[in-house]
Amino acid sequence: MTMRLAILCPGQGGQHAGMFDLLREDAQAAAFLARCDLDGLLQAPLAEVLADPALLFANTCAQPLIVAAQLAAWQALREPLAAIAGAPAVVAGYSVGELSAYAIAGVVDATTTVALAARRAALMSQAAAAAPAQGLMSFGGMEVATLQACLQARGAYAAIVSGADTLIAGGPNAALQDAAAELAGQGVRSTALPVGLASHTPLMREATAPFLTALDAIDVHAPAMPLLAGVTGQAIVDPAQARLLLARQLTETIQWSACMDACAERGVTVALELGPGSALARMLRERHGHIQCRSLADFRSLAGLIAWLQRQAD
Repeated sequence: MTMRLAILCPGQGGQHAGMFDLLREDAQAAAFLARCDLDGLLQAPLAEVLADPALLFANTCAQPLIVAAQLAAWQALREPLAAIAGAPAVVAGYSVGELSAYAIAGVVDATTTVALAARRAALMSQAAAAAPAQGLMSFGGMEVATLQACLQARGAYAAIVSGADTLIAGGPNAALQDAAAELAGQGVRSTALPVGLASHTPLMREATAPFLTALDAIDVHAPAMPLLAGVTGQAIVDPAQARLLLARQLTETIQWSACMDACAERGVTVALELGPGSALARMLRERHGHIQCRSLADFRSLAGLIAWLQRQAD
């Protein structure tokens, strides 16, 4: 078969104490992690962060950790994946994973991207501190437009649309809880997520200008491969557009269902999620069952992942 490979980069929620164990076994991944100097970027030494769930899921630690893990995985896998499938047919990132997708597509240097993730996290946490206690909550089981209307009536927002009847909402915790209580009576499922800020909503507005300033201070290039923007589900074409769209996703809804559909429209046959976690592979498999989807998190070794990918190409 002629493989068309998608690389998917998830957001927060799947991080865990052993998220770097597999990567440290690879020389290129380990060298990349050393260059990132995570001890210097985090609010505590890396070993302490990984051992403490409160730190591991704190926004200021979670974002650079996730991006570092994904880009370390890419350092390890880039050459063997190219030998099997050539360049990716498309790259897409979910929430903070979009930063990783930018680096994979050659828009921003990989080491710089990890530092940018730390800066983004700090700015978002500052924006959250200026507003009522806030967070994210998943909702499912009702048409998205109806869910959005209920959320808006209570001062909450659609942060990520992932299906015809599923979304992640962001807003003040009180507003999310009120919406969940009302919608439960109509059969809607809801779950609070371990993210302490309302990503991809207007509550992050104060982070936008300083984040654009941070983007203006680094080299940004045109994508070297097809790269999807989270807020549109469409391909990014030039550096100016790349900067603007990456900043827009701080305050605008991520259209992940559109990104998944774009993968299918571009003829993707195999999708690999770089982890941590495997939520994106599951969502894409459920929406487009003809695409073979796996995550790095599904494998006990990098060799096992590469062997699986080789089987898809045979």
